[in-house]
Amino acid sequence: MSRMAQVLVLARYEDEVMEPLTRDDESRTWRGRFERIPGWFVGGWYIEFFRESQRVGILGDLEALPWSEPRCVQVMLHDEEDDCFGLWMIREGKLVEVPLPGTERFHEPAPPTQEYAPSPGFLWRTDVGHTWLPEQTPEELRDPRPAW
Repeated sequence: MSRMAQVLVLARYEDEVMEPLTRDDESRTWRGRFERIPGWFVGGWYIEFFRESQRVGILGDLEALPWSEPRCVQVMLHDEEDDCFGLWMIREGKLVEVPLPGTERFHEPAPPTQEYAPSPGFLWRTDVGHTWLPEQTPEELRDPRPAW
């Protein structure tokens, strides 16, 4: 399914660590490669996706890298349906979403079959007066597969 998304990785002086993900690699579950953000001396990379299935597994590959300072790694994800970028940071060896004030990630129920790519949900602002926000899907009814 077509669904645009952007991923930014911000990590101080981690050029060598990110280098493998700046090359194409057909063995990865996701497609593409990170590009360095020009002019950023501290370290920033980005990638864009045009289909949901092209990005599955990217968080796992990022958290598996041998970061010098894992506590300083920030991953920002923006799906085309999101109101803003979500922030993910490494906590106890895993990239986890850090709740942002005034936002909530809403999840739909899991699809009936696994032929569909997993959905990351929708990060929507809750502090701007939206009247159309849905009721949150209970956790046990969400798709347990990682979308990123």
